[in-house]
Amino acid sequence: MQLLPGCEPMRHDGSDEIGVLVCHGFCGSPQSVKPWGRYLADRGLSVRVPLLPGHGTRWEELAVTGWQDWYATLDRELHALRRRCRRVFVAGLSMGGALALRLAAKHGDAVGGVVVVNPAMTFPRVPGYALPVARHLVRTTKGIISDIRKDGPEEVGYTRVPLAAAHSLRELLNLTRGELPQVTQPLLVLHSRVDHVVPPGDSALVLAGVSSTDVTETVLADSYHVATLDHDAEKVFADSYAFITRLAARKAARDGA
Repeated sequence: MQLLPGCEPMRHDGSDEIGVLVCHGFCGSPQSVKPWGRYLADRGLSVRVPLLPGHGTRWEELAVTGWQDWYATLDRELHALRRRCRRVFVAGLSMGGALALRLAAKHGDAVGGVVVVNPAMTFPRVPGYALPVARHLVRTTKGIISDIRKDGPEEVGYTRVPLAAAHSLRELLNLTRGELPQVTQPLLVLHSRVDHVVPPGDSALVLAGVSSTDVTETVLADSYHVATLDHDAEKVFADSYAFITRLAARKAARDGA
């Protein structure tokens, strides 16, 4: 299946000290977060930006995948990155943020820290109640991509959302919310003041639900949902790099390495 332009995964082998796994969102692709990955790679870190199953091609491919497939891909990438790097961090946009939090909840100390941008935690209530039946009657609904305030950049993704995949996304979000207390790693949450895709309250749920004691919240005043392609992109990149290198240096000092 041919990939949409810019949807190729990214792999950069840099430092064997620090690795970062960056996760894209639902119906999106690596294209929306590769500038983030390149920023980190340009500063010497090892970076992986995988393409999640069913994404980056056409919505029919997404319709036959589910959250278990998306999570399994990231889980494998995390294991591979851990074999290469001494300290590994996870990061994600939107649904990618939810998946990053689940990786942290499941892998404990193997994950050194978490960075999420406009993390998805909830599914619209009324459509969510209808999904178990509606997904058998209607194949797709209209999707939302390119929620970007800045003129020029566009997100590459699906304009149609398969309801079968949406139902699986809802299951993932419900599951991840329940696992938030298992997240103990240092956490950086960056969220837009105005977001037409994910409610601002979703970031509040993350902040209230985790057990992390080292938590930083940053409000992005000049971006919409896809902040990694928007006016505040440089702030997202710089803040996440500073967060990751601070934690890596602290861990190295504690380990005496």
